[in-house]
Amino acid sequence: MIEAAKIWNEPNNKSHWDPNLDPEWDLFARMTILAGQAIRAENSTITRVLGGMSPIDPSFVRRLDERGVLDEVDVVAVHGFPLDWNLWQIHDWPNKIDEIRAVTDKPVWVTEAGVSSFGAEEVQAWGVKRTAELLIGKVPRIHWYSLYDLPSHWEATTRHKEAEGSSYYRHFHMGLLRADGMPKPAVEAFAPYAGQMGICQWFHYEDHRLDDAVAWLKRLGVRHLRTGLSWADSFRPNALDWFDRQMEALADFDVTVTFCFTPEHRGVEPHHTSPPQVAEEFAEFCAAMIRRYGTTRTADSAASMAAVG
Repeated sequence: MIEAAKIWNEPNNKSHWDPNLDPEWDLFARMTILAGQAIRAENSTITRVLGGMSPIDPSFVRRLDERGVLDEVDVVAVHGFPLDWNLWQIHDWPNKIDEIRAVTDKPVWVTEAGVSSFGAEEVQAWGVKRTAELLIGKVPRIHWYSLYDLPSHWEATTRHKEAEGSSYYRHFHMGLLRADGMPKPAVEAFAPYAGQMGICQWFHYEDHRLDDAVAWLKRLGVRHLRTGLSWADSFRPNALDWFDRQMEALADFDVTVTFCFTPEHRGVEPHHTSPPQVAEEFAEFCAAMIRRYGTTRTADSAASMAAVG
C-alpha cells in the first residue's frame, strides 16, 4: 500500500519546524535518522524520502549530510511554488533541481509543485502545463499540489495566518477543484499528464472529501499519490479507524505517505512544529504505520486472513 515514506514536511520552513527551538537542525537530524532506521527495519523495500525542502536550498542538504541524515534516506525531495511564494521564475525549475543534484547523489523528487488560482484560474491552468513540460523527464516523481482547494472555514498550515496577507490566502486556491468539488480549467490542463505527474492531497482527520477525491483521482488516471498520516492525529479518539479507512481508500494508488506534525503534549513546546521531547517516539510512530500499512501481502495470505476473519 505504501511505495515511499516521507519523513516530515518542509523542515526548513518555519511553518513546519520551529527554527527557534532547533536553529541548526540538530534535533531534526537525530529524529530523521531514527525514523529512517525504524522504517528500514520494518520494511527495506519502502523508499525513505527526506521531507521536501521549501525553499529549495543546497546548503540545507549539506547541513543534513554533515549530520549523517542522508545515510538514512533514499531520496531528497523539494517543493516549489514560483508563481506564488518563491523568489525565482517558473522557468528556473530545471536549474533548481540541478542545484540539489550538485550536492547529493540521491535521487531528487518534486513532492509538491503548484500554482494557485488566487489571481486567475487561467494562470493556474497555464502553470500546470508549463510545470509538466519542465519537470516530466527531469525527475522520477512529481506530485502536483493539490487536488482540492482548502475550504474557506479551515486554517492553512502557516505560521502567521492572516497577517501574511495575500500569501496566506493563496493557500486556499491551490486545487484543481474548488472546495465544493467543481472543476477549474486546471483539471483539463492536468489530465494529459496524470499518468506521469501525480497528486499531493492532504486529508484532514475524518476528511469528508476522501471518497470523492478517490473517484476524481481514478477518473483522471492518477497513479502516484502523496498524502500524510499525522503523528498528532494518532492521539485522537478512534485515530486508527480513520487511518485504516484512509489507507484502504487509497489502496489502488502508489502512495507516498508523509509522517509529520508533533502532538502538542509530546513537543518541546506545545505546537505541531516543535521538535519532540523524545525523538524515539516519532520513530516508533513511523515504524507502527509501516507495520500496519507497508507490508505487501500475497493473494494467498490475504485470502487466508480473510477466512480467519
